[in-house]
Amino acid sequence: MSAHLSASGAARLAPAQPKTRGFLHINRHGPGPQAIYVVTYHKLNHNGSRPKPVEAVGAQALIELLERIGVDFHLREVRGALEDILRLGSANIPDLWLTDEEILEKGLVEP
Repeated sequence: MSAHLSASGAARLAPAQPKTRGFLHINRHGPGPQAIYVVTYHKLNHNGSRPKPVEAVGAQALIELLERIGVDFHLREVRGALEDILRLGSANIPDLWLTDEEILEKGLVEP
């Protein structure tokens, strides 16, 4: 029997990076299909890096950005927030849990 760990075994032993609870704030600027959406991730613990606004031009680009971030469109809160953005111009998507590494990879904070 080998004393060496396989790569998958080593990955299982590595401690999981803690996830930080936060929310996305989305503002719509302008009407129609070329509206600009500004998405900002806010950590609830307020520690660490400053949020970096990310811009999406058009509704399709917003949906693609939210998918890349990992937003679950099946949640009622998310669907309600998307409706609020269309009706009111802004909304929050609550309970988004990301690791610090994921937040950096997705470009949601300033390095």
